[in-house]
Amino acid sequence: MTISTLTKLSRRKVTLGLASFIAFAPIAQPAMAVSEGKAKALVKNLVGTINKVIASGKSESAMIREFEKIFIKYSDVKHLASYALGVDGRRASAAQKRSFQKAFQGYIARKYGRQFRKFIGGKLEVKSAKTVKSRVEVKTMAHLKGQAPFDVTFFVSDKRSGKPVFYNMYIEGINMLLTERTEIGAMLDRRGGNISKMIKDLKRAG
Repeated sequence: MTISTLTKLSRRKVTLGLASFIAFAPIAQPAMAVSEGKAKALVKNLVGTINKVIASGKSESAMIREFEKIFIKYSDVKHLASYALGVDGRRASAAQKRSFQKAFQGYIARKYGRQFRKFIGGKLEVKSAKTVKSRVEVKTMAHLKGQAPFDVTFFVSDKRSGKPVFYNMYIEGINMLLTERTEIGAMLDRRGGNISKMIKDLKRAG
């Protein structure tokens, strides 16, 4: 496996994720107003920024800080965090939701940032954009040294934020949003459903 190893998913979890995608598709696909051109431009800027960080030669901790800034700037963090928390968000206090969102963005930066460091000597390349139902899918190609290229697809909308942002990402067909929802759910289960304890765990995870 290539970058799909960043989730360490078993076949059982992949199957669960695909089934969950069918069940939760209306939630995960916001109404779309952004044009294909704007969506593609967003991802070009995003990819360009990621490539600059990859080529910067900075330490892992410095890169992760940069990746967190990128995540905040280019993604719909609130939607991603809310979806990852799932139905448990209904019983979370406003303070817990804020704490979870902050912990989640740091967790994503650490988890995916460490994987993007493996792109040193490689790059992401934007290939195409198309409207599919209620979203714009922007396909990119990941090129790593010594490995076959593979797809990374960004899903873009401006419905919630008023500006183009990505609200999900597929890496070799694996749904990031559903993967993280599964991971957060497992963290909650290990803590007996205690949201505050799960948030504490999340601050160290990734």
